Amino acid sequence: MIVIYGIKEHLNPVKAQLSDVIHECMQSVLGMPEDKRAHRFIPMDADNFYYPDGRSPAYTAIEINMMQGRTEETQKSLIKALFRKIESEVGISPVDIEVTIKEQPAHCWGFRGMTGDEARDLKYSVNV
Repeated sequence: MIVIYGIKEHLNPVKAQLSDVIHECMQSVLGMPEDKRAHRFIPMDADNFYYPDGRSPAYTAIEINMMQGRTEETQKSLIKALFRKIESEVGISPVDIEVTIKEQPAHCWGFRGMTGDEARDLKYSVNV
C-alpha cells in the first residue's frame, strides 16, 4: 500500500497522473502486476502540512509499505525511478519529493483472510 501526502491545491490536480507514474515504477522495478495498485491520497490543508525549508508548496511525501524481501539495490532503484519519472511526467522536482519505504515481515500483512506469509498465490515475487 502506498500513501501520498501533499497540499490539496497541488496534489488534487495531479493525483491520477501521479498514481499512474508510481504504479508504472512499481511494475517496472518490482514486477508488480497491473491489478495490484493500492494508493491512498491524503490531500491536506496547507496549515496542516509542514515541509522542510527550501521546498515548494508542491512538496509531496510518498510512503511505500511493503513486505520485506527486496534488496537494497532494488529499493534504491525504485526510489530513483520515482524521482526521475515524477519529474519528467508530473513536473514535480525531486527536491519536492520525499520517498520512504517501510518494510514489514510477511506475517505482519493481512489480506484476503490470511497473513502474507500464508499466501502462496502471489502474482509477483517479493524477493527481488
